[in-house]
Amino acid sequence: MAAKLINKEKEFVMQTYKRQNLIVEKGKGSYVFDNKGKKYIDLVSGIACCTLGHGNNDFADNVKKQILKITNPTNLYYSEQQVILAEKLAKLSGLKKCFFSNSGAEAIEAAIKLARKHTKKTEIICMKNGFHGRTFGSLAATGKESIKKSFKPMLQGFKHVEYGNVQQVKKAISKKTAAILVEPIQGEAGIIIPPKNYLKELRKICNKKNILLILDEVQTGCGRTGKFFAYQHEKIHPDIVTLAKGLANGLPIGVTIASEKVAKSFVVGDHGSTFGGNPVSCSAANFTIGYIISKKLIDNAKKQGNYFIKKLNEIDKNIVKEVRGKGLMIAIEIKKDANKSVKNCLSKGLIINSTSKYVIRLLPPLIINKQIIDKSIQILKKELK
Repeated sequence: MAAKLINKEKEFVMQTYKRQNLIVEKGKGSYVFDNKGKKYIDLVSGIACCTLGHGNNDFADNVKKQILKITNPTNLYYSEQQVILAEKLAKLSGLKKCFFSNSGAEAIEAAIKLARKHTKKTEIICMKNGFHGRTFGSLAATGKESIKKSFKPMLQGFKHVEYGNVQQVKKAISKKTAAILVEPIQGEAGIIIPPKNYLKELRKICNKKNILLILDEVQTGCGRTGKFFAYQHEKIHPDIVTLAKGLANGLPIGVTIASEKVAKSFVVGDHGSTFGGNPVSCSAANFTIGYIISKKLIDNAKKQGNYFIKKLNEIDKNIVKEVRGKGLMIAIEIKKDANKSVKNCLSKGLIINSTSKYVIRLLPPLIINKQIIDKSIQILKKELK
């Protein structure tokens, strides 16, 4: 059965993913089960998408109820769930207006267009090793040459400077600069946390130079770092922020949120999305936000994240070079092949992820508890010895 499915995948699906040898059949809470019924602790949660974990019956009932009503009446008409979600996100972000799409990359595309339209300028300063998506605009903004070289020439107008280096940002600004685009924590680069007050300094620069600050919170948002938005740790507001991944607990959604002044620059016909803001995804997002807040999962992310990092720091320093993280966004930099560790842990019932040869990334659901963390640490300790 498994071999047949894998062979069919190779025959009929474009080979753009390096898949682990696992067929996921179902999930419950912080666990998933393969097609033979084997149980795994899931410390990846759909790459930070399944905020509430798997198999949440109340979430499923909410989505089912909306599907039975209507799936997508299109944006030619008003949708109650979309408006409810927009108001929630405006209040949570401290910004004003939303544009809904289907993914993080699409949310970044909207942010790029909006920044150019609003400022009437064409340059955007981005960060080396940053990741914003694989569509042409978001790929041009991405600071990873290895995933860009096959698709050149890139969309023009993007400059890349060292992440965390405020002075390089200042030097890169020109009369053509529309915005600075940055992740509060670089996720795909291996959970790279910038110096303290980095975002605050970028905010000051943008204010002084009259340029926009765009924050990509696709991976850091929705409570993962111990605040709903990671920029709230530094008590600032961006001009534009993007969300996706964990917003609808695994259902596809993206959103670009902007201040009222900036948002006004988009007028009828400037942008659109057939599926963006559909009532099913919006209803799922409304439930997810409500659950995160009512169950105090943001506090749990902070508490369990601190505990996880503490336990990881107790692992043999001859193997673990560094543990980095904020909330439930954690990296373990090791002195052995992380890809082998991913495979070995999988065979022992633990799902982890690697972002590079020596970096393991952990993005567990926000519902994780101390007992599951302790079980995970046992497996990681054995593997990393």
